Amino acid sequence: MTDRDEASNKLWGGRFSEGTDSLVQRFTASVTFDQRLYRHDIMGSKAHARMLQHVGVLTEKERDAIVTGLDDILQDIEAGQFSWSVALEDVHMNIEARLTDRIGDVGKKLHTGRSRNDQVATDIRLYVRADIDQVVAGIVALQQALLDLAEREQATIMPGFTHLQTAQPVTFGHHMLAWFEMLQRDRERFVDCRKRVNHLPLGAAALAGTTFPIDREFVARELGFDGVAGNSLDAVSDRDFAIEFTAASALLMTHLSRFSEELIIWVSAQFGFIELDDRFCTGSSIMPQKKNPDVPELVRGKTGRVNGHLVALLTLMKGQPLAYNKDNQEDKEPLFDTGDTVKDCLAVFAGMVPGIKVKPAAMRAAALKGYATATDLADYLVRKGVAFRDAHEVVGKSVAFAIAAGKDLAELSLENLRQFSAHIDQDVFAVLTLEGSVQARNHFGGTAPAQVKAAIARARASLS
Repeated sequence: MTDRDEASNKLWGGRFSEGTDSLVQRFTASVTFDQRLYRHDIMGSKAHARMLQHVGVLTEKERDAIVTGLDDILQDIEAGQFSWSVALEDVHMNIEARLTDRIGDVGKKLHTGRSRNDQVATDIRLYVRADIDQVVAGIVALQQALLDLAEREQATIMPGFTHLQTAQPVTFGHHMLAWFEMLQRDRERFVDCRKRVNHLPLGAAALAGTTFPIDREFVARELGFDGVAGNSLDAVSDRDFAIEFTAASALLMTHLSRFSEELIIWVSAQFGFIELDDRFCTGSSIMPQKKNPDVPELVRGKTGRVNGHLVALLTLMKGQPLAYNKDNQEDKEPLFDTGDTVKDCLAVFAGMVPGIKVKPAAMRAAALKGYATATDLADYLVRKGVAFRDAHEVVGKSVAFAIAAGKDLAELSLENLRQFSAHIDQDVFAVLTLEGSVQARNHFGGTAPAQVKAAIARARASLS
C-alpha cells in the first residue's frame, strides 16, 4: 500500500479525498531550499497584515496578534528553533501553519486577499533586491581596491597586448583602470535592474486580483517598493527580473573570469609580472615548489556555473503560458546560487587585489622584447611628413632588421635606422623609449601617467 501523509492537505486539502503520495510530496516540496526566503516572507506578511487592518478586513487586535506572532517566528528561525516540514511544502505554508499554532484561528486570516502565487513573487523580488544591494556594494569594494592599486602603480610600465602578443607599452595603472571601467558598467547594470525588480506583485492574488478592498500602494510603501505591478497575470508569472539579475551576474562573472585569466598568466614563471599573497594561493601535494593561483582559477571556473544558471532560467520560462505554473518553483535554486557565487567572488577578489605585488623589472623586460615602440616610430615618421602606409613599411623593415641583429629598436644606431628613411634624425630616440611612448599618449583615456592620475580622481568621484 502506498504511503500517504494527510498533513500535506492541512492548508489546501479541502478539495481532495486522499493525501498526497509521499514521493509526490517530496518531489513537489520546495521548503528545503526556499526556506531561505523566511525573512522576506515574514516582512511581506507583516505588511499585508497591516494593510488588511488599514482597509478594515482585520481589527487592530488581530493585526497586532499576527505581527507579534510573525516576529516570534522570526526569532525562532534565527535561533535555529524552527522545525521545517516537507509535508507543508514551502516556506509560506510552514510559517503560516506555525503562526496559526501560536495565535489560533486569527492566523488563518492572514492569507485573505492573497495567494502563494503573488506571495512568492513578492518574496523573490525582496530577496533579489537585497542581493542587488549587496552585489553593488561588493563591486564598489573591488573598484576601490583597483583604484588603490592603480594609484600605487600609475607610472609602472608593462607591455600591452593584442592577440596575447606584445603590442604597445602601457602603464599598469592604466590596465587596472580598464577593469574598473568594466566593473562600472556592471554596477550600472545592477542598479538599473533594481528599478525593474522594485515593483510590488502582491495584490495580484492567484492571477486575477482579489475581491477584497486591498490597498496595494500601502503595501508598496511599507516594503519600500517604487510602485506596483500593473497587470495581475504578469505580476504572478513574471520572472524577467530574475533572468535580468542572472544575466547581469553572468556578465560580471565573465569580467572577473577575464581578470582571473590575466592574473593566472601574470603569476606564471613564464611571465612573472606579479605575485599574489600566500593566503590566496595553495600548494601541491607532490610538488613542494608550487604556489598555485587557486582563487582566480576557481573564480574562472565558477563563471561557467553562473552562465549555466542564466541558460536554465531562460529555458525555464520559454514555454510557459500565462499565468503562474509550478515550473517556476525551479527558479529559486539557480537564482540563489547565482547571488551566492557572485557575492563570494567579489569578496575574495576585493581581498586579493590589495595584496598584488607588482614586479616592474619583469614587466619592463617583457615590454622591451616585443618591439612595443614600433607604432611610435611610425607616428614619428608621419609627423615628419611621411604617409602612414609608407611609414608602416619603413617600420616593418626596421623591425625585421632589428630582429636579425638581436636588438630592440631603441638599440639600433641612427645610421641603421636612416637606411630605411632619410626622415629619421637623432630626435627619434626620444620616442623609441618606453617612457617616451607612454608619455606621448597624453590625452583623455590614454595611458600616460598624468592621464592615469586624472582618471583615478574621476573614478573615485564616481564612487562617492
